[in-house]
Amino acid sequence: MQIKYASLAPGKSPGPLRKLAALLLTAAMVGLALMFSAVLLAVIALVGAMAWAYLWWKTRELRKQMRDLHSCAARAEATASNDAVFEGEVIRVVEPKVVK
Repeated sequence: MQIKYASLAPGKSPGPLRKLAALLLTAAMVGLALMFSAVLLAVIALVGAMAWAYLWWKTRELRKQMRDLHSCAARAEATASNDAVFEGEVIRVVEPKVVK
């Protein structure tokens, strides 16, 4: 089985009108591809923003609970800091004993 391609006769190049039409068609196809890709990127960005907003809205109660726990822990730490225990270094100076 042979496949025959319809082409111009060998040695004969396409005319300037055909070259211009091919150039315009190529430019139109590139323009359409750019428009579709821009629309696709906008749709992806919109879906991503909607997903982020949905997760932010659904986790608001969890964030509130975490803030409350943090404030309770801060209050407990503040009451514990009234004790005599503190963090730091201590240098102990030993006085020599005087023998009488």
